[in-house]
Amino acid sequence: MSQDLMNYDKMTQLALRGVVRDAIRRVIREDGLPGAHHFYITFLTRFPGVDIDETLASKYDEEITIVLEHQYWDLLAHDDSFEVTLKFGGVPKYLSVPYTAITRFHDPSVGFAMQFDPPEEMTETPPTIARLTPDPKNKPAIVEVETTPKPSKKNTTTKKTKPKKKPSPVKAVPDDTDPDAPKPDDGGGNTVVSLDAFRKK
Repeated sequence: MSQDLMNYDKMTQLALRGVVRDAIRRVIREDGLPGAHHFYITFLTRFPGVDIDETLASKYDEEITIVLEHQYWDLLAHDDSFEVTLKFGGVPKYLSVPYTAITRFHDPSVGFAMQFDPPEEMTETPPTIARLTPDPKNKPAIVEVETTPKPSKKNTTTKKTKPKKKPSPVKAVPDDTDPDAPKPDDGGGNTVVSLDAFRKK
């Protein structure tokens, strides 16, 4: 097989991240999540362009998962990134995340998930094709949105550095998520989009 000079893998990764952008835009357009839908979004905290409060970046210095479900504010979806304000430990925190920093998107209400390769900017070698199923032993940190009154001002701190190695996520458990609902990395039969389906055998 000849060398792929078109970079189809990269183009496919970019197109699939566009699904995340379009899903967020629909939530904004409809003024809320439809039905039982809710999103787990995992991203690299130290990826260039990520704007995250330093207290969160220090606690989850490699990877973090946020949940868009009950309470969120100022949700915006730009062409290259999204913004949102969430509560962490009762304190509102502003986040700005490039879509290229996202490593996993999961909607457990319908068992849909997409897992992405680490972006090239964060790796020393070219990325590999996304795994078909997640590794249950390698779960990302999960921070649940709290159902509390609307926060006031944004708290924004930015620190941009590059980790030397692929992140090894930290384990955490959401506070008010249904314990019987599928978790982002449960590997329990949820539909995971793999780029292998787009590659010519």
